[in-house]
Amino acid sequence: MGLRGTPTGVLLLTAAVGVTALAAAVVGLTVPVSLPSDDALPAPARFGIAVAAFAVAQLARLRFRTAAGMVSITWGEAALIVCLYLVPAGWLPAAALLGAGTAWTAMSLLTDRRPALELVRITGSLTAATALAVAIASALGRPLLAAPTPALALALTASSVTYLLTSGWLGGATLALRHGVPIGPPLLAALRGKLLMFVGNVAVGLVVVTLLELDARWLLLLPPPLWLLQQTYRHRLRADQERRTWQAFAEATAALNQLDERGVATAAVSGALTLFGAELVDVNVARGDGRWWRYRADLGGQLRDREVDPPGSTEPAEHELVRPLTVGSVGVGELRVHFARSAPPSARERDAVAAFGDALAAALHDAATHRELRLVTERSLYAAAHDQLTGLVNRAAMLDQGDQALRQLAHDHPVALLLLDINQFKEVNDTLGHAAGDQLLRLTANRLAALARPGDLLGRLGGDEFALLLTAVPVVGDRAAPMAYALRQAREIAERLAAPTEVAGVRMSVEVSVGVVVADAGTADLTELLRRADIAMYQAKEGGGSVAAYDSSRDAASTDHLALLAELREALAADDQLVLALQPAVDLATGAPTGVEALIRWRHPRRGWLGPSDFIRPVENSEQLGAFTRYVLDKALAVAADWAREGLDLPISVNLSARSLLDPRLPAEIGEALRRHQVPPRRLVLEITETVVMSELEVIDEVLATLRSMGVQLAVDDFGTGFSSLTFLTRIAVDELKVDRSFVIRMADSPEAAAIVRTTVGLAHELGLRVVAEGVETAEQRTALAELGCTAAQGYHFFKPMPADKINAVLGSLLDTAPGNVFPLRADGAS
Repeated sequence: MGLRGTPTGVLLLTAAVGVTALAAAVVGLTVPVSLPSDDALPAPARFGIAVAAFAVAQLARLRFRTAAGMVSITWGEAALIVCLYLVPAGWLPAAALLGAGTAWTAMSLLTDRRPALELVRITGSLTAATALAVAIASALGRPLLAAPTPALALALTASSVTYLLTSGWLGGATLALRHGVPIGPPLLAALRGKLLMFVGNVAVGLVVVTLLELDARWLLLLPPPLWLLQQTYRHRLRADQERRTWQAFAEATAALNQLDERGVATAAVSGALTLFGAELVDVNVARGDGRWWRYRADLGGQLRDREVDPPGSTEPAEHELVRPLTVGSVGVGELRVHFARSAPPSARERDAVAAFGDALAAALHDAATHRELRLVTERSLYAAAHDQLTGLVNRAAMLDQGDQALRQLAHDHPVALLLLDINQFKEVNDTLGHAAGDQLLRLTANRLAALARPGDLLGRLGGDEFALLLTAVPVVGDRAAPMAYALRQAREIAERLAAPTEVAGVRMSVEVSVGVVVADAGTADLTELLRRADIAMYQAKEGGGSVAAYDSSRDAASTDHLALLAELREALAADDQLVLALQPAVDLATGAPTGVEALIRWRHPRRGWLGPSDFIRPVENSEQLGAFTRYVLDKALAVAADWAREGLDLPISVNLSARSLLDPRLPAEIGEALRRHQVPPRRLVLEITETVVMSELEVIDEVLATLRSMGVQLAVDDFGTGFSSLTFLTRIAVDELKVDRSFVIRMADSPEAAAIVRTTVGLAHELGLRVVAEGVETAEQRTALAELGCTAAQGYHFFKPMPADKINAVLGSLLDTAPGNVFPLRADGAS
């Protein structure tokens, strides 16, 4: 860098141009000239005319801003042509030096406040361009007082083109050197803006020469046309500038449509640089933690960002515009645009910066809001999937992730599940206190995490139970090898955990009982593996050892399941064993019913009343799932048809197994059932669990899409307990979200659970979905749900599941109490 921060390249170019201009002026004045002996104008007068012409040509300038700086359009070519005709060619560089230098000095003093070095560069460039143009004209002819001919017009036009290209190239080179940008863009922008006026200048110059040759008095008619031509140039430039500005404004504001701060700020500084033709743009962003971050871009294409101090309250310089970025009363940052010192911003540019700043403020505010929402969602999802005390995945996440891991393995790949229970944990709690018990759980979790291998899945199931799923079990020919490997790992874990440690100041050894089960990945889900491991763990406790393997001969549940499935066939044929229990969901504000969920119960002749947890799992894993599903749907639609006859227009919800969605015939079977019972499709809601979310099988998407096209509604049951809910909602359109009862129960005491409920309700509202909270048992829970924005709920606080013959009276009473408040179905514009 050289004088006052001016780049060295600009200094060298200015010096070269200045020396060239002086040399051309001096040499030109020493060239002998021959004026006519009867010349009416003395030589000093002709030289004075040339100086005045060059000065007036520069004073009558028009300017427009480009991405690389301000470009001036003058009458230089017209002045050059006239002076070539009136004045000896050798005098013109000196005349240009004096005329242009005087004009630019005057404009600098009155308006631009340009530094002296800049005036030297501009004057030298115009003088050098004049000298080169004079050389071209002299080489092609002798224009001094020559009669107008095509040859003269060609010579004068060629000299004008030379003047244009030379002055344009020198200006572009200066901008390129000053800002470190390629010379091409500023040169092309300048030539494109000057093209129309250049043609007019050449035409005006040739007309003046012609009139001088005919009769100089004709020149008295020129001022009005020249004034009109100047106004035409000004209007055309302004129109082009407006068009480019609005186009650039639209592109710059559209680029702000980003979801993160960096993307918005980067687009802002780059867009503002082009939009305003500025030299430097700063976007200072106020972050939520009180820090400020600056994003800066300059004409050199450099984009930098760093942390800065909060902006001060100093007044901006004359060539700067500063716009505080606010949304309402919330400050989000500051936009600072630095223009060239020689071209301070106009009123139009002040308005444009204000409008762009408002768009930028909104974009930054949206990005910050999206970031906070994403963090809250991530924290909520993390809290829903992890144990708060140990940080390990919880039971629900263990089941979900474990089933995912099993599905990703080959069907016959062996896996092992280790279920651990801390012995005498209750005594630690009772003797040393719950804080000591929590410390012991965290210590055990840390030791287990250190022992787990890549690919293993470790979780805390609750209380003092931990589970470890081993997926990297060696595959060898010996069928007993996987169990031997798993038992070795279990014993090693038991030994490592038994290493003495200190809890609440008491030195102790942690003893555990470990149940081990080994199976092929395709033969059982994680729920079944946990059941078997639990049996093995209690065998370890009863046997007095620390480790025990699962023994199927001691598992009465496996044969019991087989018997249960055989008895289910009889129940499906009997028509009086499987009965519906119906539970209404109600509007929290009005108490009006919004729908009814159909729950299945088994009135077993020998076992008594069985709930879904007693028989649904075996049914889902059997070949009887299709018949069972059709049976439940038929029962539910019969009830809905009965409601219609009594004037009750409410949807009925039926839970659908994920395996049922693998049957492409399901939509046709449901459609036939709807027609048979004469129930509109919109009054059937199929509840699918988030297990469906984990599958990307095309058949499931096709079945759900077909059901949607039929008009059947879809609801996501137990929403929030899985890991792919948001992705699922973008892949498959649903109508309703049901908040899992575990969050409802805990939301009064758990900020995380309340956040999940609030996020789910907000998400449902944004997507136009209904939301129903499950398992509401107390008035406090109902009040909390209403405060969080939840509109509907079901649970024992309102009604227990009831037989079909009793619910009609209940629904009728609810509708009579709150007429007109029935929650609308999708077809009625539900949200």
